[in-house]
Amino acid sequence: MTNLCITISANPPSRLDKALARDVPEEAALSRTRLVRLIAEGAVSRRGTVLDSPKLAVAEGDVIEINVPEAVSYDVVAQDIPLEIVWEDDDLCVVNKPAGMVVHPAPGTPDGTLVNALLHHFGGNLSGIGGELRPGIVHRIDKDTSGLLVVAKSDRAHHGLAKQFEKHTAQRAYLALVHGVPDPADPRLRGTRGVSAGGSSDITITSGLARHKTERQRQAVYFDGQGRHAITHARVLERFGNPETLSLVECRLETGRTHQIRVHMTHAGHSLVGDPVYGGRRKVSAKAISPDAFQAVTKFDRQALHARELGFVHPVTNEEMLFQADIPEDMNKLLRALR
Repeated sequence: MTNLCITISANPPSRLDKALARDVPEEAALSRTRLVRLIAEGAVSRRGTVLDSPKLAVAEGDVIEINVPEAVSYDVVAQDIPLEIVWEDDDLCVVNKPAGMVVHPAPGTPDGTLVNALLHHFGGNLSGIGGELRPGIVHRIDKDTSGLLVVAKSDRAHHGLAKQFEKHTAQRAYLALVHGVPDPADPRLRGTRGVSAGGSSDITITSGLARHKTERQRQAVYFDGQGRHAITHARVLERFGNPETLSLVECRLETGRTHQIRVHMTHAGHSLVGDPVYGGRRKVSAKAISPDAFQAVTKFDRQALHARELGFVHPVTNEEMLFQADIPEDMNKLLRALR
């Protein structure tokens, strides 16, 4: 257990969690998300009184004590699983994750994950700051989504990257094959709450996102302050079919929430091809595309989503980093059939 004493400096933010995130020394490697968790665990106090809410007010000169548990040993076996390492140094690496690979162990998936593979690749050396149970993992993508992830190898990298993802300054662009063609002139789309047109994207979808009220494995769109704020910008790159029935869309994330693109595109009426959770029973017309393309679309067995671009500032060197990953072969085969 590490005890930290933080003195709140001048003009503090109105909330405890925000004030601590500002005033905790960088070497402590405690993100705001981690601080909120410590508050919930009763590990934060002022003059002997536990502060049990991140919304509590603080004042200049308050001395806040934080009891930070040591990082627990992570009982996950290292496995020699092939990885496509796009870039690597002493503090982080960028990985092109294949579709079908889970990012970190969870009930029902104890091994065969990206973390198992990374532990082998790095000889067991991954960041696990502040008792975190997902070593090195700063952000994640779904099992059946392919593409780029950045992984922290050191605590200083983990802390710096976590801040960028928390502040939404990291760049993330995905390619998605969707039903229909998002058209900002479409009266139906213009009448859909949370959907707007303009700027560098064809449409922008803005909403709250939170767990579905009855189907706990799904996320759902909410408004009026409910859910976590989420913004997706979508731009049509290519159209397929006669009449046009499918499109390749670039989705840029302004925020990064669970299933964000899949939920937002479904809300806009353009669910992803192959999506088993949000795609519903939407079918492509056999008359609109060739027989080969129709077979390729109907047999595609995952959401057609690929994390193509990832950009961030290196948390140690301050260098601007930008990476791109080619579309995987299964999506390429599908697009070739459509073309």
